[in-house]
This record gives sequence, structure tokens and C-alpha cells, in this order.
Amino acid sequence: MAILMVLLLHFVANVPPSNWVERAVVGVTNYGSYGVELFFILSGFLITGILYDTQNESRYFRNFYMRRLLRIFPLYYGVLALVFFVAPLIPLLRGSTLDYLVDRQAWAWLYAVNIYIAGHGEWSFSYLDHFWSLAIEEHFYLFWPLVVFLLARRPRALIAVSLATALCAMLARLTGSLMGLNWWTTYTLTPFRLDGLALGAFLAVAARQPGGGERLAGALPLVVTVAAGLLAVTFLWTRLISREELALVLPVRAALILMLLACLLMWSLIAPQRSVTSRFFCSRAMVFLGTYSYGLYVYHHFISYYLVTSRTDLELARWLGSHSAAVALQATLGASISLGLAYLSYELFEKRFLRLKRLFNTAKAPAPEGSAAVGIAGP
Repeated sequence: MAILMVLLLHFVANVPPSNWVERAVVGVTNYGSYGVELFFILSGFLITGILYDTQNESRYFRNFYMRRLLRIFPLYYGVLALVFFVAPLIPLLRGSTLDYLVDRQAWAWLYAVNIYIAGHGEWSFSYLDHFWSLAIEEHFYLFWPLVVFLLARRPRALIAVSLATALCAMLARLTGSLMGLNWWTTYTLTPFRLDGLALGAFLAVAARQPGGGERLAGALPLVVTVAAGLLAVTFLWTRLISREELALVLPVRAALILMLLACLLMWSLIAPQRSVTSRFFCSRAMVFLGTYSYGLYVYHHFISYYLVTSRTDLELARWLGSHSAAVALQATLGASISLGLAYLSYELFEKRFLRLKRLFNTAKAPAPEGSAAVGIAGP
């Protein structure tokens, strides 16, 4: 679901609308940016769950980092090698945009695209702009395994640290906005974006405690009601205040949406097996997209960026006689090509490295108490 939201954002919302219907669609699909937030929550949930379940392993750090390396680095650095070493050799791809990236490639190699974007106050890394979120996840992996290792035997402390981290990130984003920091700084720098990852971590640990799943399920209706109510207030509030005062409202709105996305994850775990929710998230289509979501995220922006900046929608509109039909066709073709690339990349390239993960397997951990209630599997 997260990757679908991102695809809608980059293939639909980023195309300039030509009529009121398209403006309405863009207004809705702009919220696809929260697909990245959902990625963060899922990542925090899954990674913390693995770390918590393997806390007693003798090679805890080695196994975790090697398995992450084999999953993330081959595709990430393989794509960078294509961009910086192969693309410049192809005359058709040469130009000022590629030259700009090549001159600043160190930021990408060092997982620092988010820092570069924040420093320049704009989306300034063209085809690699979306690597900002991969940088944040990598930064999280650098310190969170140690946090879990130190606190796993005191789960209440780990839960408290997870919630405190989420709250501090939310408050930091609000404070930064009120202090006049540019939007890209509070949106792309790691300290401001740890809330989603930390909320996912909280859910992973809380659900693994005795009766934890039931307690989370019991709290879900109240949290959803309060968060949704406050979110509605923020939308009304924005109609009554000046543009300058939005610095206070927008970070609050983002925090509330983040909480609702965390609730969505929780609901997907506790939903009855035969429910519509469970069937949707466990459907073949969702599992298929989940399998290839990393590659789909990495590849899709190369295509969407080219299509949007080249305004291919205008040429398609001349052929089809409708700009709306052109946008729909362009988005469908772009997403399909992206998925095809992700599939081939995974099956022909990434799998070769993933097979090596067996060398760093952890012992099978027992299923945590309460896991049946939330559908959590062991590592």
C-alpha cells in the first residue's frame, strides 16, 4: 500500500493539472507523500521486531548488519554505479542534469542525499531526490540496533524510549517550523523524521509483551477517534488562519496522520483472518508489490522524473485528445515499466545476494506472547 501511495504521488500528483477535475485528483494524490511515512512505520516495526526477537543471539550485531547489507546495498550501489559510471558513457543520456549529479555523487555514495537537499532548500538531486528517505532509514540502522540491544531485557524502558523518540521528532519538526527552518530541512533531515520509525518500533515491542496485542487492540478505537477528530480540526483551522500561521498547523497535521497510519498497521495485524481488511493486505497483489517494493521505489522515480520534467503528458494529450486520459495512460505505463524493472532486478540480480543471507541466519525465536492476536511472526 505504501508504494502505491508513492507511485500516485510521483506519476499523478506531480503532473501540472489542466482542469478542475485534475486539480481535485492532484489534491488527493498529493497525500501519497505519506506513503513514505508508512514505509518508515513498517520499517521500524519489522526491524525492531527482528532485533527484539534475536536479542540473545551471540552474533546479534554481525547477523543483523550483514543481512541488511545484503538486502540494501547491492541494489542501492548498483544503481549508483549505473548512474555515475555507465550513464555518462551513453551520449543520449549526457547533459547538464547528469553532469550535476556526477559532480555531487559523493552525497549519494555516503547516504547523505537528505542532507544535501536540506542544505539547498529544494529538491535539488533530480533523478535521485527520492534517495533522501533511504538515507534516513540507513541512519536509523546505525544506532537503533544498539538501543534495542541495551534495553531489550527491559521492554518497558524500550517502549518508553521508542515513544519518547517519536515525540521528540514531532516536537523538533514543530519547533523547527516555528523557528523558520525551511520545509526541506524539517522534512528530510533524520532527527526530524524518526517519529514514524519509532512508532513502528513501539508497536513491535508492545505487541510482543504478554497481553500486548489485546491492549493495543483495545486502545485502537480511542486513538483513531481522537486523532481523526483533531485532524479534522486542523483542516478547518487552515481555512481560518493566515499562510504565515501554517507553520504551527502543518507539523501537527503530519503527526496526526502519522498516528493514523500507525493505527492502520495495527488494524491490519489484528483484523480477523477472513475480514475484508485481512484479505486485502494478504492478497496476492499486495504480497507481490511488497516483495518488489524496494526495487519499485528505487527505479520508479527515474521514470516519473523524466516524464514530468519532459512534459510527455502534453504530447500524449495531443494524440489522445484529452489531458486527463494522457495523465492516466502515462501513470499506468510508467508504473508498469517501474514494476517490470523491479521484478527483473529482484529475480536476476538481488536474489543472488539474498541467498547469502543464509550464512547469517539467526536461531528460530519462539513466537512472542500475544503475537497470535496481531499476526506477528518470528524473525
